[in-house]
Amino acid sequence: MRFGYLTVNAIEGIRPDVLASELEQRGFDSLWVPEHSHVPVSRKTPYPAGGDLPEGYWRMMDPFVSLAMAAQVTSTLELCTGICLLLEHDVLDLACTTATLDALSGGRLRLGVGVGWNEEELANHRPDLPFKLRYSAMEERVAALRTAWKDDEASFEGRWDNFSASWVYPKPIDGTVPVALGNAGPLGIEHAARYADEWCPIDASMLNIGGRPDPAGAIDLFRSKAAEAGRPAEDIPISIFSMSNRRDRIERYGELGADRVVFMPKTMELHDADATLRHLDELADMVTDLA
Repeated sequence: MRFGYLTVNAIEGIRPDVLASELEQRGFDSLWVPEHSHVPVSRKTPYPAGGDLPEGYWRMMDPFVSLAMAAQVTSTLELCTGICLLLEHDVLDLACTTATLDALSGGRLRLGVGVGWNEEELANHRPDLPFKLRYSAMEERVAALRTAWKDDEASFEGRWDNFSASWVYPKPIDGTVPVALGNAGPLGIEHAARYADEWCPIDASMLNIGGRPDPAGAIDLFRSKAAEAGRPAEDIPISIFSMSNRRDRIERYGELGADRVVFMPKTMELHDADATLRHLDELADMVTDLA
């Protein structure tokens, strides 16, 4: 099993280049960086986990700038968004940004994506896109990105994304950027099973066919949906974001077939560099033993 780490990525915390170097030295294989360009003050949409929204959510830095800094000081560490709110970007700008980062890092970018949970956040970016249609828009956006990354003269015509025949450069190292979907409910699982290169759900959000929290049931559902789509489920990697650092739980995810566990901070509140490094030291033995 491989191990990644999710950072809050706030300016008040550990620098992304420092964190990336520390992770690579400790045997982690990947750094995952979240995204919120802004969080509307209205707080009309409730925080999915309940209670007050942790301050780290509205203090996040840009993920692609942060990953570029991480790339500069590492050689093997995978550079991952966890997750990019891909509907909150211009499609051609996102294609160029991601391909640039992938090319400059030697093909180490992994684009974790999702539709987001904050309705007013999406509305500020995309007043034309009804929140209830965000899943279909995500599928179209992934197709548009893959076209822009692959074709010499790329063009796309869809309901939400359109661009005329264009040169979109640079191109990713391998002709595409791996796309990992973070959606964990039955609808999101169906999308991931149909067209994602990887599935990267949060364990607490992994729902079975009955809509109950159940990582094992969710993985079974994912594999069955992949088979229905004509895809060999065993070829689609699974990275699970774990909200617990308990060793027995991490081992269980390995038994269920997870390829990677991504450790999360103890809290999404703000914390300094020293607190992050202490957390990495607490995880180091388990990473070494289970890897």
